[in-house]
Amino acid sequence: MARKDDLYQLLKPVVEGMGCDFWGMDFIAQGKRSLLRIYIDKESGVLVDDCEKVSRQISAILDVEDPIKGEYTLEVSSPGWDRPLFNIEQYKAYIGSVVEVRLQAPFNGRRKFKGLLAAVENDEVVLQVDAEEFIFPVETIDKANVVPQY
Repeated sequence: MARKDDLYQLLKPVVEGMGCDFWGMDFIAQGKRSLLRIYIDKESGVLVDDCEKVSRQISAILDVEDPIKGEYTLEVSSPGWDRPLFNIEQYKAYIGSVVEVRLQAPFNGRRKFKGLLAAVENDEVVLQVDAEEFIFPVETIDKANVVPQY
């Protein structure tokens, strides 16, 4: 079974070599069929054509390297308005935004929090939820997304 870190190391240079930023990825093992979702970004914006080109290139690399055992679905897309946050630099870029955070394990009986991303200190995310402030080490966060403000 492929490790997420190994996939990241394999695919990041491919995406960047095609003129896109490797925003992040989700690898979800689902029994016989896994899902590999790659998020790409570009300063000028991601077009469907960009996703198609990156998808073809990644697919070719995966066919040669064969890091994923069994069947899988490959998806390539832009992070979108509700972009997922994968690393500390991305959290820093969205300070002042509303985010939804799902923790790996419950904290105070909850796993889901939605609030203002108030700060990032070292490897900790400071979330302002109503009148309370929560500090979560980034490694305890299972998933985080920016909440679009229209």
